Amino acid sequence: MRTLKEVSIGETVTVKKLHGEGAIKRRIMDMGITKGVSVTIRKVAPLGDPIEITVRGYELSLRKADAEMIEVE
Repeated sequence: MRTLKEVSIGETVTVKKLHGEGAIKRRIMDMGITKGVSVTIRKVAPLGDPIEITVRGYELSLRKADAEMIEVE
């Protein structure tokens, strides 16, 4: 299992599964990150948190804790 947190800068991956419970999972889905969507890692902050991604044509910043809940391939 590979998570979004482990993806390199510039790499494009596809979301396979969302982990997490209730409100956390709902918040991730509300940001447009759903099963089957393509995600590109744009930048990572110097200390590694947050991660800037491109999803559905817009930029989004995610915490590492949230990125760990997104399984990708």
